[in-house]
Amino acid sequence: MNRMLIAAVALAIAGWSLPGSGFAAGKAVKLPAPTQDVHATAATETAVFAGGCFWGVQAVFQHTRGVLNAVSGYAGGDQGTARYEQVGSGRTGHAESVQVTYDPKQVSFGTLLQVYFSVAHDPTTLNRQGPDVGPQYRSAVFYRDQEQKRVTESYIAQLGAAKVFPARIVTEVRPLTGFYPAEAYHQDYATLHPGSPYIATFDRPKIANLKAMLPQLYREQPVLVSARPKG
Repeated sequence: MNRMLIAAVALAIAGWSLPGSGFAAGKAVKLPAPTQDVHATAATETAVFAGGCFWGVQAVFQHTRGVLNAVSGYAGGDQGTARYEQVGSGRTGHAESVQVTYDPKQVSFGTLLQVYFSVAHDPTTLNRQGPDVGPQYRSAVFYRDQEQKRVTESYIAQLGAAKVFPARIVTEVRPLTGFYPAEAYHQDYATLHPGSPYIATFDRPKIANLKAMLPQLYREQPVLVSARPKG
């Protein structure tokens, strides 16, 4: 996964941020709750978020209360190119994404947006998160319907007006044309490889920030793809 540059990891471990890469590793921003939200009526709902390497985004949502499942995958391109080797070229239109299935009685779409913008990634870096560079690592919300689109655009405007970030939010808001689960070895990666230097540097701090900044939403035991019954 082009989890590139051992030097970049070493710099981050040492407490340095990469030039042009946005926040230093582990940086998060405390954000207000959205003033608008989706009025869900179904027993379960889904949302698709892209914010850099899907390992960390998946892990954050797996530790979020009310989330029933979080699957790493690809969105933004065609089904025929939804394979890691092709997506990594940056020429497929896909972004590494996470499809979140949640119980709207426990957590709302607006609250998931708050988690996404606050601790899951840096929404102010264009086609980049940490050491990972390319359009496949862009910030994007792939909306399933007009309600998700309306609430996402409203929240981005709300955060922009409040000037809570040091730079402009560059998150794309695009219709979801398809979500394609990633290869099995990408699922639950942060949980299965806690000792990986990449996970320790860039992803475990996101989970710690969720616990510290949004404790009412934090769940100690993640809900894992591998724990779901097959078939």
